[in-house]
Amino acid sequence: MHDMKRILIFCLLLSAIHVSAQQVLTVEQAIDLALKNNYDIRLAKNDAAIAANDYAYANWAFAPRINATASKIWNTTRTKQEFVNGSKRDTSGIHSNNFTGNVTLSWTLFDGLKMFATRQKLEAIRDLGDAAMKDALITTVANVIASYYAVVQGKQQLHNLSEQLSIADERVKLSDAKFQTGLGPKTDWLQSKVDYNALKAAYLRQQTVIDQGKVILNQYMAIEGGNTQYEVQDSIPLNTDLAYGKMREEMLQRNSTLLVAKQNLQVSQLALKESRGDYFPVINFNTGYNFTKLNSNAATNSFSPVFNQNGVFNYGFSATIPIFNGLNVRRQVKNAELDVSYQQLSLENTRTKVDMALSNAFKDYEYYKTAVDLEEENLGLARENAMVALERFKQGVSTTIEVKEAQQSLEDAYNRLINARYNIKLAETQLLRLNGDLIK
Repeated sequence: MHDMKRILIFCLLLSAIHVSAQQVLTVEQAIDLALKNNYDIRLAKNDAAIAANDYAYANWAFAPRINATASKIWNTTRTKQEFVNGSKRDTSGIHSNNFTGNVTLSWTLFDGLKMFATRQKLEAIRDLGDAAMKDALITTVANVIASYYAVVQGKQQLHNLSEQLSIADERVKLSDAKFQTGLGPKTDWLQSKVDYNALKAAYLRQQTVIDQGKVILNQYMAIEGGNTQYEVQDSIPLNTDLAYGKMREEMLQRNSTLLVAKQNLQVSQLALKESRGDYFPVINFNTGYNFTKLNSNAATNSFSPVFNQNGVFNYGFSATIPIFNGLNVRRQVKNAELDVSYQQLSLENTRTKVDMALSNAFKDYEYYKTAVDLEEENLGLARENAMVALERFKQGVSTTIEVKEAQQSLEDAYNRLINARYNIKLAETQLLRLNGDLIK
């Protein structure tokens, strides 16, 4: 029994030395890297920036439109004429240039309040971009937490296998000693060696699983190059004080997915209002200034000027009244109404889904809290049973089968406890994600 304890202590010391040689990445550092580098977050930020930029120019929809045009044309005239009375006329070589310019202003005074709906829609789209970005942030943080603690879970399972290897190694030594002294059959030694090699293979496989888990975590942190030469924390901290009633109340107000659905509904309602504006006439105030200037080196006839300049200022009002356009406006309004109905259904559907997800996550949370307490007790009993079975085998009062069963029971109890802790963390993360409290 004392030899077994020394082996376990030695394995733990080796593990501690290995960890200290590698940089430890905390979950807070992983989240911070993801918030800075994650591609989904960066794409969401870009979309939100575009929406914000569009809204920044929304008020210019009320401003007049001013346009200016200018042109200059050079002409060369080559004309030869013969008249009935026999006279001839040659006006070749006449050069002229004509400059024209105008400035126009058009100001929409009324368009069925469509301008106001457009501005409100751009504001709603900006808020939708912010909500979508927050949803991407929360989803990414939840994924980082789940991936990070999946690596921690794998590390704990590796520790479990390390402990089982220590027991299996001791069992091989005892079986060999018994066989060499004639106190035990060779089959015990052979089976012990087979079991030891199987555990060693599982240990190597678990190291690969941990590296694969780190690659997934790296993807969320946008770390390239496949670097897995870092350590994670040893334990999974748990919050066991979450209350369903409070979380559901917060969820209905702060859930990011619900907020996105609400903003989509508001955008569709404003798009409908914008479409209905096309039923009304459009009244514009128009004004302009036109300037022309003509220069010529000679006149083509006695009535043609060699210099002419005009400046004309005008202003007035215009009204565009929709009478018939193939029922296109009616079609657009109908489509907008259908989109509003769709977004309303989508909002209700989202509300029921997040409500169901919260309920299921909380049930998992409550179950695994109970399971952790039970499995912690089971682990203590299974570890003691394994030590007793190994000692009995050493003294020759039990078989290798009894030791193997006790060892398997210890391995299973440890794995159940590890999985229960990880599943509590997943449920806790899901609850905080649903009620919008995962990030502030």
